Amino acid sequence: MIFETRCAGCDRPGAAICTTCRFALLGQAPRASANDVVAVLAFTGRVRSIVLGLKYRNRRVVGRHLAGLVVNRLVELGLHADLDVVTWAPTSSRRRRERGFDQGELIARTVARQLGLPCRRLLERRPDETGAQTGKRRAERLAGPDFVARPSIGGLRALVVDDVVTTGATLESARRALRARGADAVMIAVAATPERRSADVVPFRRPMRAA
Repeated sequence: MIFETRCAGCDRPGAAICTTCRFALLGQAPRASANDVVAVLAFTGRVRSIVLGLKYRNRRVVGRHLAGLVVNRLVELGLHADLDVVTWAPTSSRRRRERGFDQGELIARTVARQLGLPCRRLLERRPDETGAQTGKRRAERLAGPDFVARPSIGGLRALVVDDVVTTGATLESARRALRARGADAVMIAVAATPERRSADVVPFRRPMRAA
């Protein structure tokens, strides 16, 4: 059996992301807002299809492309030098088993490699975490999952990477967990965000080091 590669955005045979869809990725930046997130794309149209292709149709090569766009935005904003480590907010165990991978980890590891930074799993979902955010009622999604950060991260400036931010509850929970363990600063970067929650730049500043 021959498996045909199809575009994650338009499903045409050919490259994993065709030339037309690559232009769509370059042309749909979200509107700026005061949310504490660096977001690259508006989660609409072909962008939405491409991201969902990564999550639900095993289009892993898409993750590497999205990671490159995240890196480009960080470099464009001059935020890449203010980081010590890259991590991600782990998806639920059930979702990881279903997909065979964690899309957040895939993007984070590529981002770290391109920035020349270590990528470490700094967060764990607590044992009583009931499952992925997808499919939950809005009130449940707003509560977010519960994370605990690993020790020995005091003083680090961490970047948390994910594919999409919607309510922001998951990534805010991740931020709280890292700060509770003593992280100096936590930046959040995502590939896409719905336009109704458009996000652009986190007010992140390099903390002063003791002499």
